Amino acid sequence: MTAFRAFRVEKTEDRRYPRRIVERDTADLPAGDLLIEVAYSSLNYKDALSATGNPGVTRNFPHTPGIDAAGTVLESSAPDFAPGSEVIVIGFDLGMNTPGGFGQRIRVPAGWAVRMPAGLDLPSSMTLGTAGFTAALCVDKLERTGMTVDGGPVLVTGATGGVGSVAVKLLAKLGYEVHAGTGKADRHDYLKGLGASVIVSRDELTAGAERPLGRETWGGVVDTVGGPILVNALKALRYGASLAACGLVASPDIPATVFPFILRHVNLLGIDSVELPLADKAAIWAKLAGPWRLDALDELVEPLTLDTLSAAIDRILAGDMVGRGLVDLNG
Repeated sequence: MTAFRAFRVEKTEDRRYPRRIVERDTADLPAGDLLIEVAYSSLNYKDALSATGNPGVTRNFPHTPGIDAAGTVLESSAPDFAPGSEVIVIGFDLGMNTPGGFGQRIRVPAGWAVRMPAGLDLPSSMTLGTAGFTAALCVDKLERTGMTVDGGPVLVTGATGGVGSVAVKLLAKLGYEVHAGTGKADRHDYLKGLGASVIVSRDELTAGAERPLGRETWGGVVDTVGGPILVNALKALRYGASLAACGLVASPDIPATVFPFILRHVNLLGIDSVELPLADKAAIWAKLAGPWRLDALDELVEPLTLDTLSAAIDRILAGDMVGRGLVDLNG
């Protein structure tokens, strides 16, 4: 069969972006090495930006968002992927200006796909998705720059979000003392259930912004929000410690001084999961499927379908989603 369902975002002359479910044909997809039947995707903040016309994410409409996809290869012109292979596709241009995982079929270059590693399956890989992958990438880079379990507590900001939730759970699994930063007073039990030992309020994270340095506290930081919270966390790193920056939901600005860098010998690490080379992506997925495999992933999940996506997009933009939105394309 060549017809499939897809979540479609259109653009009107008055710059509105209506969304609807449409039926598309495989022949309408762009050229590529792999035709993939998508079983699961996930909802990320970036997908919501695409669905509301953010030009930094998507320029051409109509468009099918979905920066994540996991499914089965239907057709392949690449020797490394036989039909029937299960694959993960995240990042690159998927769901940005190339039709993405919110459609039941995608066609992509072979260089965008990673084989499903043993230890993960289609739904678990998308419960993680770009958010979980990014969390793991943060932890990996922090550890490669010296973060250790004995080096002090690790702060995760925006901890109830997709990246933050997985980061809390992963760090706790690895034995770190995790301090979870959040502005959601009703989600403390959720975060403690993921493994956080201390909850840090948003007020605490933004206090003392006028000071050039804070008290040495953190042995590492996973920051998902940016802005003043990032800067305050940077100022409170222990000597030689690092902060991994992967988000900007609060602000893209960094109103900082050089004092933490030249007096505390700290590092600000940039994290990108989009253009990361495929071999590096495969290595992180192998960790998530092996030594970093997380149990009880269901506690992170809000089940979604194509028909419930639009309302969920509004909620993630409003900061009202917790954990991971797992999209069942056949639900």
